[in-house]
Amino acid sequence: MFSIISAIGKNNEIGKKGGLIFKIKDDMKFFRETTLDHKIIMGQNTWFSLPGKLKNRENIVVSLENLSGPDRIINNLDDFIKENQGTDEEIFIIGGGSIYKQFLPYTTNLYLTEVDGTDNEATVFFPEFDKTNYTKTLIKKGSENGLDYSIVKYTKK
Repeated sequence: MFSIISAIGKNNEIGKKGGLIFKIKDDMKFFRETTLDHKIIMGQNTWFSLPGKLKNRENIVVSLENLSGPDRIINNLDDFIKENQGTDEEIFIIGGGSIYKQFLPYTTNLYLTEVDGTDNEATVFFPEFDKTNYTKTLIKKGSENGLDYSIVKYTKK
């Protein structure tokens, strides 16, 4: 099964200048604990934004280029989705915006840190989705550096 994980602002903003907009310690900890020992899928820009390969995860990058560093490179997303769609294993989609959009129709769970903040310089956005098609579960609420946030899980009905 495919699951998405991301932190999003009020206007669905997720990134700018090759990095994250919101750097919230609880969100980073939740991301690390949730994705540990799982496959993680990302686009090339997300791969380049990381400080290096994320440990104890299978790092898979969607790219037409031959990159060094990832555990695996996918150059045909449709084939990968068909091969893995029915698995019980939770495979995490970690960004960016276009990768989220391509996987969204096949995703069972969305783990979102919904931040009560905006950034007018955002260049990458989370795709719109119909929340009425999901059951929302609150995992945790918090506040850091003047930003209120909720970590929630949306499960497809």
